[in-house]
Amino acid sequence: MHYFNYKNGELYCEEVPIKKIAQEVGTPFYLYSAKTFTRHFKAFQNAFSEIKHIICFAIKANSNLAVLSLLASLGSGADIVSKGELFRAIKAGINPKKVVYSGVGKREDEIRYALENDILMFNVESLSELKAIEKQAKLLDKKAPISFRVNPDVDPKTHPYISTGLKKNKFGLSRKEAIKAYDLAANMENVEVVGIDCHIGSQITEIPPFIEALERLLDLLKTLEDKGHKIKYIDIGGGLGIKYHDEAPPEPDEYASEILKKLKDLPYTLIIEPGRAIAGNAGILVTKLLYIKDTEEKRFYIVDAGMNDLARPSLYKAYHEIIPVLEKKEDKKEILADVVGPICETGDFLARERSMPLLEEGELLAVMSAGAYGFTMSSNYNSRPRVAEVMVSGDQFQIVRERETLQDLISKESLFNL
Repeated sequence: MHYFNYKNGELYCEEVPIKKIAQEVGTPFYLYSAKTFTRHFKAFQNAFSEIKHIICFAIKANSNLAVLSLLASLGSGADIVSKGELFRAIKAGINPKKVVYSGVGKREDEIRYALENDILMFNVESLSELKAIEKQAKLLDKKAPISFRVNPDVDPKTHPYISTGLKKNKFGLSRKEAIKAYDLAANMENVEVVGIDCHIGSQITEIPPFIEALERLLDLLKTLEDKGHKIKYIDIGGGLGIKYHDEAPPEPDEYASEILKKLKDLPYTLIIEPGRAIAGNAGILVTKLLYIKDTEEKRFYIVDAGMNDLARPSLYKAYHEIIPVLEKKEDKKEILADVVGPICETGDFLARERSMPLLEEGELLAVMSAGAYGFTMSSNYNSRPRVAEVMVSGDQFQIVRERETLQDLISKESLFNL
């Protein structure tokens, strides 16, 4: 559920008319609902309340400081994949002892930074990474808390680009490799094994792949404990999908119910890493219709937001519902159209062959379900300044990231002078 709704024929975010924000901020801009973020986080918190758990929000989904500080105030931890994400988490007030560091390519400086800030644990993805972590921990005279990410070879039935738990993917260790890694780590002076981890992908809309992966993880865990390894944390990753179009993903309580059947009586702290499920439907992208172009083939609605602002449709052929900010009557005629941006690429589109209402130039459109992997994946392609981000709480709104300026585009550059 989200708090973007029509009131008297006009789209609101909570208690604020979106048209009012657009008039003050300009377009395009990302718009977030604090109430929706809170509702979604609490849905996970309540669903797993029967067992010890830590919800580590996947910062890659939405890294805005206002979003992170709101989640920190609710008790969230963080799943990070870079030094920059850890920096953001700390600045937003997230306790480093609730931070897990994932990702296959951690640099030495990133490992040091995480050790210096005493994070909860590293999710280690290779033996080479394990040795790098031990090296940095020894230099700092620290003991690095680690878990190993296990690749359970489970098909998550999602887009291949966001599938991470198959043998052919770059992530994690096989069962055989994991056992070897745990044995090796147990004999390292500057490493402490504290957990086990897996993450099979993103936008997963069925429960069985999660359960299959968890069962394989628990089977491996029994083998590890029989060998004397002490495990405190089971990290089952994230990946729960959301409704973009016609999907019917399980709610957090349905998902949790099945997980709890496997974990309820076990002496571990559960770590879950939702990102999209918390952020996706808590944000939209607001854009203006610049031009209407009719060709012999089709109609184009040309808007001021492009693939540099929202990459998902071009990258994944992802579906985002697009609705007018001023509501159209249900009986009003619709037309098949492409909603495209100003980028110099044929792949620059927000929707293709979409049934859309008849619109007029200058109208505002809301691209729904854009709170996850929207701004975080945006770029300056075509030398376009990145858009503003706005947060609404009740009847108030605030710009939480200023729109970039032309000067911002070149602020880190210099002319080449021989």
